[in-house]
Amino acid sequence: MQTVKKTTPCGVVRGLAGERCLEFRSIRYARAERFRYPALVTSWDGVYDATAFGPCCFQHRAFEDDAQVNAFYHREFRQGLTFTYGEDCLSLNIWAPKAAQNCPVLVYIHGGSFTGGSANEGHISGARFAENGVVFVAMNYRLGPYGFCAHPDLAEDGVCGNYGLFDQLAALRWVRANIAAFGGDPARVTVMGQSAGAMSVDILVSSPLAKGLLSGAVLLSGAGLQRFLLRPKTPEQARGFWEKVCENAGCKTAADLRALDAKTLYYAWRAACKAMKLSMPYTFPVYDGALLTAESFAKSRVPDVPYLLGVTSEDMLPIVLEGLTKKWARLAKRHNEKPCYVYNFARRLPGDDRGAWHSADLLYAFSTLEHSWRPFAAVDREISDRLSAALCAFAACGDPNCSAVPRWAPGAERPMRFCEQTRPAPWTTAHNFKQTFAGLGWE
Repeated sequence: MQTVKKTTPCGVVRGLAGERCLEFRSIRYARAERFRYPALVTSWDGVYDATAFGPCCFQHRAFEDDAQVNAFYHREFRQGLTFTYGEDCLSLNIWAPKAAQNCPVLVYIHGGSFTGGSANEGHISGARFAENGVVFVAMNYRLGPYGFCAHPDLAEDGVCGNYGLFDQLAALRWVRANIAAFGGDPARVTVMGQSAGAMSVDILVSSPLAKGLLSGAVLLSGAGLQRFLLRPKTPEQARGFWEKVCENAGCKTAADLRALDAKTLYYAWRAACKAMKLSMPYTFPVYDGALLTAESFAKSRVPDVPYLLGVTSEDMLPIVLEGLTKKWARLAKRHNEKPCYVYNFARRLPGDDRGAWHSADLLYAFSTLEHSWRPFAAVDREISDRLSAALCAFAACGDPNCSAVPRWAPGAERPMRFCEQTRPAPWTTAHNFKQTFAGLGWE
């Protein structure tokens, strides 16, 4: 493949010039030591080589057999691929139209429960977006114990934990400063996340530290999860968990964790997760005192930007995510002047009986059906074209309506249903979320 060079405020970068678009892989956007906040990259020497993927953050599959530990998603997204891992992983991938100028920008934050995932996976591609005039960016950030250690003794200037969220913020700042060199419009940056990535977008769009860095938000399979259900804890509430990690690692103080090799830290953290069983809230973001605060993340405060929310029909426990998505959309309608659009991905994927499982819509959104083992048909490619076009339209103007989809009205009552016959339709599952989850602050 031929190469291409772009001159950015940081310096010259070399990428790949494909038939469909330009691609730049693993551009470093920040540097950070363990349990330290990221420092933005503002320059480099010589020509930066962005023709190959670099490391993603350490996670379970760096130390264990992914095909055994996470067999389903390994087969769906990672089978046959190889990855490198490290803590020096703060990089992003960019796909841009060949002749781009002032194009809308779509920045993607991957999911994985804040403990796994990568921007380098085969199903994540911005090629189709670039073909349709959108500059697409996908970021890597720190995960698990490397990105979300929240021991109070590690606080810096009153700020504690959420290193991975601050990485995401740094990536948005880098995009703001540099994306024009790739043909993107820094004033039109939409941030899209799936699952934990959607939870990240919810946090970032609500934070005063991200003000001016984004103009729209896409939350897929994660809207409201942290805002209404898995409420953040304080570092002091998380102290016991991280002290257990220290104990497992044989460390006397939290600061001693900085000197551990990555594998020892991972297994000390994993043992603490198993011992506490209901440990998910402790591995998720906490109230850090700056980026994520109780005030900025109030249940009733939804920033006034356009939103697009998506959920799949067999998404984990549908009664939870469908209910949270509807609640989030109604909250946005009540407090915002900007519209909030909702879609329900209901295509039952061919090849087995799992239906529209959590993350199934990503293959369609990224137009990467060819990366899957499944026997996709023409209808799947049609659904993919429709969903991708809607996302491009939303990135361009905050409205997913385009020639590829029927008229799409904002609101939660009749979401756009992506299936064999894409159309607005009522929700297919009937449930009373308020009654089932009483006490979660339903309004």
